[in-house]
Amino acid sequence: MEEMTSLNETTGSQVTEFILMGLTNRPKLQGPLFVVFFLNYMAIVVGNMGLIILTSVDSHLKTPMYFFLRHLAFVDLGYSTAVGPKMLVGFIEEKNIISYSGCAIQLLFYVIFIASELFILSAMAYDRYVAICKPLYYMIIVSDRVCWLLVAISYLYSTMVSLLVTIELFKLSFCKSNVIRHFYCDGAPLLSITCSDASEIELIIMIFAAFNFVSSLLIILISYMLILVTILRMNSSEGRHKAFSTFGSHLTGVVIFYGTLIFIYLQPQSSHSFAVDKIASVFYTLVIPMLNPLIYSLRNKEVKGALRRLFIKIM
Repeated sequence: MEEMTSLNETTGSQVTEFILMGLTNRPKLQGPLFVVFFLNYMAIVVGNMGLIILTSVDSHLKTPMYFFLRHLAFVDLGYSTAVGPKMLVGFIEEKNIISYSGCAIQLLFYVIFIASELFILSAMAYDRYVAICKPLYYMIIVSDRVCWLLVAISYLYSTMVSLLVTIELFKLSFCKSNVIRHFYCDGAPLLSITCSDASEIELIIMIFAAFNFVSSLLIILISYMLILVTILRMNSSEGRHKAFSTFGSHLTGVVIFYGTLIFIYLQPQSSHSFAVDKIASVFYTLVIPMLNPLIYSLRNKEVKGALRRLFIKIM
């Protein structure tokens, strides 16, 4: 690694491939970590594919809430697949090399799915707001057309942002080094090895990251605030409990996802480190996609019922 790094620094040549440092450089940990993350990725695939199939085939789950849940499972599977398999390769290969174009493609899809998740979580919060605060108009306001429109806008916007960021980032020259201090191609580690003026792309990333985070979180917080006001006005404790249970799973998922992002991106610059970023990135790219199917199914009677019906049909 050091030889390749110093070669690029002295010659100033543009790199054609990158070396991903991965989670650890300790050989004794590579094997156990491979097993752990292989099982983790298998759980992500089985859990999220299971949710996608279940919400597609069961007639009782043909509501807007499960429509958005299906797309949440899709984006969870998407960004964990953009990162997970390549990370697993790093545990069994001496040098985890990724091509220049492969790095760009990984970043492109990672940003598409992560940005989409923010807005799908917002759409889910809006759906719960309408269901609890305006139940009589629920099927009119959150119609099939509105659901598809919200999801399509999320995907199109996220794709445009990702294309812009990826194209601008890979216009830069990477001649300081070809070693990425991460287990996947991400903006910050790539910017740390460029020898070009990165002020423009840094500004672009900051503007879009701030807009995506603040706008989506604002929609969620306003929806939750209106939901809480409505619940507190309810006379019966049974009605309050039922209302809380309908958005409790979503609240849990939001707190975990946004809490991790806040931890990473709102750290003081003095205490910021790639080591901490890697640990936090593992959590929101590989742990959260594994937890979400459990959060949205174990606490949900309708999903449990759908699973029971599917097993009866299979048997």
